[in-house]
Amino acid sequence: MNIWKISIRNFRFKPLYTFLGILTLSVSIALLVGIQQMDKSFRNQLDNNLGEIDMVVGAKGSPLQLVLASVLHIDNPTGNIPFEEAKGLMRNPMIDKAVPISYGDNYKGYRIVGATHDFPLLYDAVIKEGRSMESPMEVVLGATVAEKFGLRIGDTFQSSHGLAETGGHEHAAPLTVVGIYEPTHKVMDRLIITGLETIWEVHHHEEESIDNEPESNDHHEENGIYENDEKESHHDIGHSQEITSLLVSFRNPIALLNTPRTINENTNMQAALPKFELERLYQFTGVGVKTVTWIAYAILVISCITIFISLYRMVRDRAFDLALMRSYGANRFQLVKMVAYEGFLITGSAFLIGVLLSQIGVYFIFEMITDQYKQTMPLQVEYQELIQTGGLVVLMVLLSMAFAIYPIIKMNISKILSHEK
Repeated sequence: MNIWKISIRNFRFKPLYTFLGILTLSVSIALLVGIQQMDKSFRNQLDNNLGEIDMVVGAKGSPLQLVLASVLHIDNPTGNIPFEEAKGLMRNPMIDKAVPISYGDNYKGYRIVGATHDFPLLYDAVIKEGRSMESPMEVVLGATVAEKFGLRIGDTFQSSHGLAETGGHEHAAPLTVVGIYEPTHKVMDRLIITGLETIWEVHHHEEESIDNEPESNDHHEENGIYENDEKESHHDIGHSQEITSLLVSFRNPIALLNTPRTINENTNMQAALPKFELERLYQFTGVGVKTVTWIAYAILVISCITIFISLYRMVRDRAFDLALMRSYGANRFQLVKMVAYEGFLITGSAFLIGVLLSQIGVYFIFEMITDQYKQTMPLQVEYQELIQTGGLVVLMVLLSMAFAIYPIIKMNISKILSHEK
């Protein structure tokens, strides 16, 4: 007696119940696996993008906005701060490294960040091709930017004012590509890095062209731009000598206790702690993650109930056939195996379909994130969590099968056969 073949026939005997069991179970598995992968990938990406940054200093405003704008580059900055004031903070003996950054332009949606040579070190970024910037108007591309636009060493392009992909006007001064970074799978991949002087010079010339009306052209040609000391001084104090934020690494954890409070209370700047602010962000997003997870568990319970009903109806509806098999020599264990095989066929099919659906769903969500935030996130596949989810599903299905095979254990062969006759 081939129990396996009989189980496959039973598997196809009630297609509607089988389909419902597989559908609900695969949906719950897809939700559980997908939300776990997304949550893990999201957290790892945020943690990786912190690099060695312990504190961010910027203009007064929302500390979370300051972190999102200066560390993750997915929000607008809170404003600018004077570079001279930031230099005073950089001389603090408790600070190991302080990297000033300035931004406000983009190239087709990808941000152009002016910084010092210490900025790539925060993310362990190394040059793949070319060299680092040495003069104004030279840029080094993140791996994603170079790949997306096919830019190579020596190519030039014009930046656009603002952080939005559309709506900003192009600057006249072209930028020259002198290097390309290795892929880091961090925020560096989607940035265009240049020197602070480039950002200041681009906006300096732009402000100058706006300030110089046609009637002042004669004076401009006669005296030259830099002979107008008053105007030059205005630019230096204004936009040209401002930065967007300062990325700080401390020498020891003790500095985290006093330095941020001192900055917030005694200066016009704001200090934010990225780890603390991102933990707050986790709490906000955690509500949605928990909600989807509990919905997945609810669907899992419903799917197990559906599987139980399917197997139980099969046992009850085919009680005469099962009793007849017993009379021809089949024992209870063989009948139980027949039900178990059918249950595991449903579970195995649902698990494969559920994992496949989760990967498809996560892929499209990550593509949407890439299009919206210009950020490529590596997919984190935790096989331990996948095994745990599979173990939970198997446990629930085993419980459903245990209730379904109860009539087999209590089967009265003579009564069933006589009643059917």
